[in-house]
Amino acid sequence: MTPPQTTGLPRPDAAQRILVIDDDPTVSEIVCRYLRAAGFTVAQATDGLSGLHQAETERPDLVVLDRMLPLLDGIEVCVRIKAGWSIPVIMLTALDQEEDRIDGLEAGADDYLAKPFSPRELVLRVHSVLRRSTPQPTAPADTVTCGPFSLDRAAHEVRMFDQPLVLTAREFDLLAHLIAHPHQALGREDLLKSVWGWDFGDLSTVTVHVRRLREKIEADPTRPQFLNTVWGVGYRFDPEPLSLARQAERGLEAER
Repeated sequence: MTPPQTTGLPRPDAAQRILVIDDDPTVSEIVCRYLRAAGFTVAQATDGLSGLHQAETERPDLVVLDRMLPLLDGIEVCVRIKAGWSIPVIMLTALDQEEDRIDGLEAGADDYLAKPFSPRELVLRVHSVLRRSTPQPTAPADTVTCGPFSLDRAAHEVRMFDQPLVLTAREFDLLAHLIAHPHQALGREDLLKSVWGWDFGDLSTVTVHVRRLREKIEADPTRPQFLNTVWGVGYRFDPEPLSLARQAERGLEAER
């Protein structure tokens, strides 16, 4: 069998391990061959339960996960992986409706790829997700204060009104980028490139992560004070909370 062509693709760090959970033997074999040709160590599972067990015992650097699986479906596997360990997940699916992608992202998937897909694109996305999920060396004093938020990149910690926020790695990256660009209207395409490192991709990824971040930093996520929508553009981070009068005005505007 002719090995897949991976010329021009980046090479992974030594011993990076990928777990592929897919019950379709053809898809699984193609994915595994391309990942191995790209330099990864690859393990396979063919159902949700065995895949979850392997994730627990082997602790891979990333999981490529099919949504439609026997014994335990991919959404449930993703939720359990994310609840237990900091392992990035790329979800594969034959379902390509927006609500299906949002379900996968809300389950915690770091990326979502619809079948059929290019194996080379999958390899590139694996590299991108791993790069974004790997903590980068930062100066110990790299602490930024913006309004009620204090962000320490070295400790990978955010505090709001001096209380710690529990964020995923991607939520931390998103909030860090917003804190670095206060009062600026940022498009979803800009955020996808700056935070995820992608020049292309599903913009609902950004929408879902913004919604999840609002749930953690806003008193009322339906009427945000900090992470505001700029209609027709994207989002704007306003670190100074609105005055009580302005909050009342906004409430009246929303009711009209």
